[in-house]
Amino acid sequence: MTTEPAPDWVLPRRQLIGRRIRALREDRGLTQIQLGERAGMDHKTVHRIEYATSDPSLSMLLRLAAALDVELAELVT
Repeated sequence: MTTEPAPDWVLPRRQLIGRRIRALREDRGLTQIQLGERAGMDHKTVHRIEYATSDPSLSMLLRLAAALDVELAELVT
């Protein structure tokens, strides 16, 4: 199965979502380790999402939103 490259707008959008997650985490006084524990994922995964070096699944975004006590829409819109 071949995968086509993502459109040019995808990376900037992923970066924006990562910045929002990072800002919310910092506003709540959480480290990446603490957020990862709350969301049930490794802190390295949190780091990769915040810095847009990985493409998070919907499940990951839902778990992060719950751990940050926000609606998913706050992360992605």
